[in-house]
Amino acid sequence: MSMLAKDATKRPKDENFPVASLVLSPEHREAVLAFYAFVRLADDVADAPDLGASEKLARLEALEQALVMGDPKAPEAMLLHEADKKHRCGIAQAREMLRAFRQDVIKTRYNNWEDLTGYCRLSANPVGRFLLQLHGECASAYAPSDALCTALQILNHLQDCGKDLQNLGRIYIPLQWTMPLGGDKAFFDPAQAAMRRMILDAMLDRVDSLIDSSRILPERLQNKRLRAQSMATIALADRLSRRLRTSDPVLERVETNKADKARAFMVGLSGLIRKPESQDTHVTAEAVRRSGSSFRLGMQSLSYERRRAIHAVYAFCRNVDDIADSNVPPSEKIRFLREWRREIDRLRRAPETPIGRELARASSLFRLPLEECHALLDGMETDSAERVRLSSDHDLHLYGRRVAGSVGTLSVHVFGVPKARAFALDLGRTLQLVNILRDVDEDAARERVYIPLSRLAQLGLQDAPAAALVADPRFARICETLAEEARTGFAAADEALTSLDRAALKPAILMMENYRRVLDRLIARGWGMRQGRLRLTTADKLHLLTRAMRPA
Repeated sequence: MSMLAKDATKRPKDENFPVASLVLSPEHREAVLAFYAFVRLADDVADAPDLGASEKLARLEALEQALVMGDPKAPEAMLLHEADKKHRCGIAQAREMLRAFRQDVIKTRYNNWEDLTGYCRLSANPVGRFLLQLHGECASAYAPSDALCTALQILNHLQDCGKDLQNLGRIYIPLQWTMPLGGDKAFFDPAQAAMRRMILDAMLDRVDSLIDSSRILPERLQNKRLRAQSMATIALADRLSRRLRTSDPVLERVETNKADKARAFMVGLSGLIRKPESQDTHVTAEAVRRSGSSFRLGMQSLSYERRRAIHAVYAFCRNVDDIADSNVPPSEKIRFLREWRREIDRLRRAPETPIGRELARASSLFRLPLEECHALLDGMETDSAERVRLSSDHDLHLYGRRVAGSVGTLSVHVFGVPKARAFALDLGRTLQLVNILRDVDEDAARERVYIPLSRLAQLGLQDAPAAALVADPRFARICETLAEEARTGFAAADEALTSLDRAALKPAILMMENYRRVLDRLIARGWGMRQGRLRLTTADKLHLLTRAMRPA
């Protein structure tokens, strides 16, 4: 007799992602179906609308006891018990998931990202661990499997966010993320699409990082059939993430379609034919492609290994910068940046992310000074504050050293010109001055002002809300002074290049010329009547492209 009087609410074919696809061998499919049936039953108990919390908990406890004993009165429990006897896995993972279902009965909110992923460790990751143990896979596959399972769970939560609230009273959007923007009521308000989009995209950024960390999973699997299923699942996760970025799950049902599933099947099929190649280089190259940065032009002039290394450096910089600029609370930003600190510390042992593995390779080949990665993270922590102000020129210099000098130092090592370190540090400071001048209003919207308070005080300006500071006519006069310092910096860089290997430094020179043109446009426009962020013209871009195609 089943523990519920009604049929299961879902069957394997109803799930977003493959559960027991025909790709798996018949022997393994039988065990997977037994696991799914038991877990589906337990999930239905936790979600039953006609049961009180105490009754749900009692039934979940009875299910666990039936599973451990192999009670024939509970067929789903007995079948999984028998599968565990045969394959030596299933019971332990199901009991972990029962902890999640008990949590669903008594907990309806998750405070932050760590709280949410902690829930996923119980509600999703055991599924992957079960499949790995069932197929006799190595422990090296556990971490990428966990990343994939967590990503899938959060994608499902985003997809079902409206339904979860309406039917179950549960919200899996971190409370700390919604509170600054109006809380749950504002998040689910149909009229608040722009605010909701910011939170959804911030969550999808984290999900995409998890998916990237999972891409090594197929490489680490020995069973071809499981490898094929993992590849198809990753492809579907990618697709659902992209669909959630362009659609609003509060206003409509967002899901993958038959074409998405067909493409994913073909991806998985390739895993049956041959072992997949590493995706690490794809992840870093894709980060460069998405950025649209003019720095890409210079990268193309590098040899394969140097280009691969600079892609890794750029992807790291882009990732941590996106964290600092994301619409999540400062405490969450700091937590994510500290995860990167731990990854940098693992580079000489066993990095866990695609970017980390590519950085480790680059460090080995080109002796990257990894302390510069920590310097950059120091700068990103500055940017992650609720409110950014710099007290003095010393603070401005230190900030520029961290966020730009670090990147320059890493880059000249990749270019094979480590003796150009002083050039890289000075140019980095100059480029950062241009960034500050270009992004005055964009930074002010984030309550960031990088003009030192000491300089503002010289003209009688006291600290105030950022929007008020940058609107004051006196602020424009300080920008003019900073622009002259940037011009002087470019002149010094030109002089330094006369004694350096210009061919090797071509990517840096192209970046310098790009920023020099931005500065010229800013000076011509002035700072009194700013109208959004200045962008280079088509003629500017053609000029840079022409320079990129010429020898240095």
